[in-house]
Amino acid sequence: MNDNDRDGAAVSTGTTADATGEAVGIPELVIISGMSGAGRSTAAKCLEDLGWFVVDNLPPALIPTMVDLGARSQGNVARIAVVVDVRGRRFFDNLRESLADLAAKKVKRRVIFLEASDDALVRRFESVRRPHPLQGSGRIVDGIAAERDLLRELRGDADLVIDTSSLNVHELRAKMDAQFAGEEEPELRATVMSFGYKYGLPVDADLVVDCRFLPNPHWVPELRPFTGLNEEVSGYVFNQPGAKEFLDRYTELLQLIAAGYRREGKRYVTIAVGCTGGKHRSVAMSEKLAHRLVSEGVETVVVHRDMGRE
Repeated sequence: MNDNDRDGAAVSTGTTADATGEAVGIPELVIISGMSGAGRSTAAKCLEDLGWFVVDNLPPALIPTMVDLGARSQGNVARIAVVVDVRGRRFFDNLRESLADLAAKKVKRRVIFLEASDDALVRRFESVRRPHPLQGSGRIVDGIAAERDLLRELRGDADLVIDTSSLNVHELRAKMDAQFAGEEEPELRATVMSFGYKYGLPVDADLVVDCRFLPNPHWVPELRPFTGLNEEVSGYVFNQPGAKEFLDRYTELLQLIAAGYRREGKRYVTIAVGCTGGKHRSVAMSEKLAHRLVSEGVETVVVHRDMGRE
């Protein structure tokens, strides 16, 4: 299901091929899926506002047909977003076959998966007083568990996973804008997220970095009130033995990983950088790491998840 598998025949309906054999005139495709209540509708509306042609709850078997129709539009439908979820569960088993069909037609497609914690999903369903689509005669948590099991494989194949547990509507829209608002898509986009281990691991992290091997500025009275954004705190962190070496070597490792991601067609990566409280060490390291990535040509967004929670 990665881009390297997409070397089949070009679409025969309304498309041509250039000198390299690549099909032209085929719309770009984004498939939006994920947990019910995690924000699929908000993500879809955001893409619609950015000029995408959005289709909600399209049976997966019809996705290739929708792409073919877009290819016949002579460029009028250049970007299509499709929301696929368990409301169409009778058709959900066809999704893999549809994705394989798209790969054979050299369709540029991405899968966006919206995730949230069980607690957050339960609160959202209870606030709107609606049942979960899979709970049947059981509880909301039963429906959530059944949906997680159904979507587990798709989540693993997703190009981008967004955890909305602590995001409001505006923050989710900002995340979507950051990923899709640019006119030209970069080869790789990275989110560097600082976090505190005492608040839990970020569920949408692709890579996790642990900075707890460094001395904690929390125990330095004059530094405790500040965050890793403060120059004195950052200087303290990077003056510790191993800090600069760790940054240098991890940057080298990321160069290797990024090259592999590009070969595999993965366009998004979330790097979670953790310390105990997510206030000092992880923040300072995230800022430096993001700067290194930008210097390597990777478009990078920095998020400090837990800064300010204390």
